[in-house]
Amino acid sequence: MEHLELFLKSIFIDNMVFATFLGMCSYLAVSKKVSTAVGLGAAVIFVLAITVPLNWLLDQYLLQPGALKWLGAEYADYDLSFLSFIMFIATIATMVQLVEIVVEKFSPSLYNSLGIFLPLIAVNCAILGGSLFMQSREIPSLGLATTYGVGSGIGWFLAILAIAAIREKIRYSNVPPALRGLGITFIITGLMAIGFMSFGGMLTGGDDEAPKEAKTAKVEASKAELENNKEIANNIKVTE
Repeated sequence: MEHLELFLKSIFIDNMVFATFLGMCSYLAVSKKVSTAVGLGAAVIFVLAITVPLNWLLDQYLLQPGALKWLGAEYADYDLSFLSFIMFIATIATMVQLVEIVVEKFSPSLYNSLGIFLPLIAVNCAILGGSLFMQSREIPSLGLATTYGVGSGIGWFLAILAIAAIREKIRYSNVPPALRGLGITFIITGLMAIGFMSFGGMLTGGDDEAPKEAKTAKVEASKAELENNKEIANNIKVTE
């Protein structure tokens, strides 16, 4: 049940695009055609599914304060958390390079369609955001970290697939000249984000007979987590 809850939450409630607006560069640039959007979305799912659990292992056994105690008692006081960014990015860059090699080998047409945006997955803030959100939420197990990575990737995939399908259809619509291109795309993205906000009610749902104090605490925890997500997203954007 915990895995299913985290999976659905990472797709619909904490969607990388519609909740924290991460990965917008690739989202806007590669969403003109559904075929390229599907290819990039699949690559993002793969990278997040691999890098989030790998970075969880790095965080648990290398980066956290006292994580080196498995090497011996004399290493228990070491704190390597200041290396989180560089270690996470190194893991992401390695996996993106692997994805680039595989796509170029088995689908040259898709590789040419994605162009520069395939290697740029390495600096896609949605990929780094997945690992940093995993770290900040203190996900307790490798299995849950994998579930969160896959769910976050699917959420980003659904976002770019939806906007690509809409942009293909909207070409035949009578859009005012001033809004054509990115203008109408931003408006549609905002409307979709508002729609996805409705899933936030899943956070506060539950038994009507539950104590009022428990419900209030749950709402406050959800608000605190949302503020924390926004702060991390802002930090990622400033870093980039």
